[in-house]
Amino acid sequence: MTSIMTNNAAIAALDTLRSINKGLNETQNRISSGYRVESASDNAAYWSIATTMRSDNKALSAVSDALGLGAAKTDTAYTGMEAAIEVVTEIKAKLVAAREPGVDKDKINKELTELKSQLSSISESASFSGENWLYNESTTAVGTKEMVGSFVRAADGTVSVELLSFDAATSVLIDTNTATRGLLTKDYSVSVDDGSGTATTATYFLIDAGGTGTSGSVVELSSATTDDEVEGMISAVDAMLADMTDAAATLGATNSRLEMQTDFVADLRDVIDTGVGRLVDADMNEESTRLKALQTQQQLGIQALSIANSNSENILSLFR
Repeated sequence: MTSIMTNNAAIAALDTLRSINKGLNETQNRISSGYRVESASDNAAYWSIATTMRSDNKALSAVSDALGLGAAKTDTAYTGMEAAIEVVTEIKAKLVAAREPGVDKDKINKELTELKSQLSSISESASFSGENWLYNESTTAVGTKEMVGSFVRAADGTVSVELLSFDAATSVLIDTNTATRGLLTKDYSVSVDDGSGTATTATYFLIDAGGTGTSGSVVELSSATTDDEVEGMISAVDAMLADMTDAAATLGATNSRLEMQTDFVADLRDVIDTGVGRLVDADMNEESTRLKALQTQQQLGIQALSIANSNSENILSLFR
């Protein structure tokens, strides 16, 4: 039946054109935004995952900054510890030289005094962002230092912040309140052989920072210092060096862990970006091909609608 009231062909052509225009708009939006899933209406599941992972990635960015701060602190402490070890090694060498018969111990003691001042300067200067792990003038111990290491999302969706810790009490060189908390201010008991086969115990500390808790003698020389006392000082300084070396090794290991964690977090952020991209990014090759096809379909749809609309005019010829 031919009707001038209902043009079925035009209705069908118009419906097809609407569908083509809708697809064309979607494709143009994907090309302009670069996303296949830009909003929850595009794909609620993928949009939800991508939004959550982007949020986690920003948290990991903050973790990277925190790791950088932690690495700077451990670097500073390690640099100070390494410099202090060199100075204490030099003090040990001076004490060995003082054991030589006929050496002027008073002159060597002047060198020791300057080296001790250098140790104090190194310890006080090894500070970063207000934290000093080598020098303590507080009434409380330095304690354990915690650094942000990672941001973790568990399988059940709960989140947590993982921490890296370092016991800074093991690296304190000078404590001005409680001398027993400093590697250079605490007592070291050593056994000294007086040459007769009888061992005696002597106690020494290297720097007198005014703290309490020491009962030994400070490492210093004078013309009255005996050879046995010098050997006791050498043994005490050697014990200090062993403790300082252990502390430096721990600092180095902590710093290495921070560097590895920093690299891992950077790689993890890249992987998350890639994973999110696979879920929501548009394939430009595919979209450009679809755009060309839809533009062609649109032109054909317009022509089909034009033909359908002209069919009604052909009815006029029946009344001529």
